[in-house]
Amino acid sequence: MKPLRKGNVEMILHGSLWRAILAIAVPVVINSFLQTLYNLTDTYWLGRIGAEPLAAISLITPVQNAIVNFGSGFTVAGAVLIAQFTGAGKRGDAEKMANQIFVCAMAFSLLCVAVLETFTPAVVRWLGAEGETMRHAVWYMRVVALDIPFLFMLNLFQSVRQAQGDTVRPMFLNLLGISINMALDPLLMVVWPLGAAGAALATVIAKMVPALMAIRLLSRRSAEIRLQRALMRPEGDKLRQVVRIGLPSSLGGCAMQLGFLLMSRNVFAYGVEAMAAYGIGNKVNGLISLPSNAIGSATATIVGQNMGAGQIKRAEKGYHLSVVMATVFLFAGGMILSRPFISRAIVSIFATDESVIAMAADFLSVMAFWCWTNGMHNATNGLFQGSGHTEVCMAVEASRLWILRFATLFLCENVLHMGVRSVWYSVVVSNGISAAVLFCLYLTGLWKKNRVMQAKAE
Repeated sequence: MKPLRKGNVEMILHGSLWRAILAIAVPVVINSFLQTLYNLTDTYWLGRIGAEPLAAISLITPVQNAIVNFGSGFTVAGAVLIAQFTGAGKRGDAEKMANQIFVCAMAFSLLCVAVLETFTPAVVRWLGAEGETMRHAVWYMRVVALDIPFLFMLNLFQSVRQAQGDTVRPMFLNLLGISINMALDPLLMVVWPLGAAGAALATVIAKMVPALMAIRLLSRRSAEIRLQRALMRPEGDKLRQVVRIGLPSSLGGCAMQLGFLLMSRNVFAYGVEAMAAYGIGNKVNGLISLPSNAIGSATATIVGQNMGAGQIKRAEKGYHLSVVMATVFLFAGGMILSRPFISRAIVSIFATDESVIAMAADFLSVMAFWCWTNGMHNATNGLFQGSGHTEVCMAVEASRLWILRFATLFLCENVLHMGVRSVWYSVVVSNGISAAVLFCLYLTGLWKKNRVMQAKAE
């Protein structure tokens, strides 16, 4: 049996932890930024050709996100399980797990394609679309549904590589995909006026090319963890582990998307300007949080490998370092971006309406001032994911949106009478409390019970 390639794995298990965090996190930041460019590119060109195609995509994107988030539970499970088996030096188990997850992900993605192709008109009609908007929405959803298997292939590749400490190759494949998308969008939407269907077709092709390359790389004999047809026969114990680790992440992702939908409905009650300001603030906050999210991903990999190797103290040390790095970075950046003249200058890039700019700048200032709590949240989330306790992450995420956020919103609106600022503070208060809850759960030591290796021993 060929030994795993050294380098990042050795650094994670025995080398400098801060270098390991940066080696994993920096490519993840770039990768996440490239992912956002898919949506930004489509939005830019659709905005050029008309309001109906843009409205159509905005309408059905939450449905698409809910399905993708549910399916991503398989790849979250993959990253956790493969990382722990890698840290334990059990390459055979890691390879079997990768193959089992591939089968699960492909089966689920094909089921999603069949469901969307069948029920898309009914779903779009239920969402309230009609006329040209409905036509564009149906075409877009039916075409972009073909993207799901390729998306899961890329996610699997990223999970396998990240579990081994390699986040660079997934970054380059994403760079290839966004380059193809940027080239095809104007061609399929402007030169050949296919509207929303053109945007969907460009996305499918842009995912298909790197996805097939990813599967080819995973199937090579030289790959440390490779896909093999002989290992794809379903194994009950492996599938049970995938479900136990992945299902909480899947349910948590769906709960988040539904919570965001309901939150948007509450924001819209304050008017179109408030909705626009809310969207701008969230987009900018998403960019600010990219490094913190990446450190959270790095934490999950480092904790997973060290837990698999039985190095609990080193896993905890990696977590402590991640908390400090993420929190300090967001605190420093937040203090700068929360200055009114800076937040106003940033949101002015995305809006020209004075009332929208004023509300968006206020929202961004509030979020930026308190964004350091996200550093603690993301790092601690990574700790529980890496140790296999994804049910903790699911419970906290669902509570953050469905209990804490709406409770704070109700209090600020009906007791404190804060108006639209009730929305802003419901976001930061719920984020801060959920970070504190996660940290308290860390102090209980629950994360030290390694569910992956426990199940393996049984």
